[in-house]
Amino acid sequence: QVYLVESGGGSVQAGESLRLSCRTSGINFKIHRMNWYRQAAGKQRDLVATISSDGSTNYTDSVKGRFTISRDNARNTVYLQMNTLKPEDTAVYYCKTNILGRTYWGQGTQVTVSS
Repeated sequence: QVYLVESGGGSVQAGESLRLSCRTSGINFKIHRMNWYRQAAGKQRDLVATISSDGSTNYTDSVKGRFTISRDNARNTVYLQMNTLKPEDTAVYYCKTNILGRTYWGQGTQVTVSS
């Protein structure tokens, strides 16, 4: 069974920080690209950050310089450090990966940023 479970969301004020975690099981974690997406209320789900098996990272323009994706292969966990949060970062954040052409999603964790 494949499981992806996010945690670390919450309600913060603009300018504050959060660190999200996605703990995985049932996969050979170290060989897979891991991704963070977010979906604001009433909007589409968009890619935020990705990290490859070799540690290479990419970010959507709106979070560059503020968010950092990382992975701990010993713990089968991917992280998203979110600094200088803005109200427009408010969304449900999802962990995602693909294995043999199938997409796997976590359940999501809510991030709310107030001004």
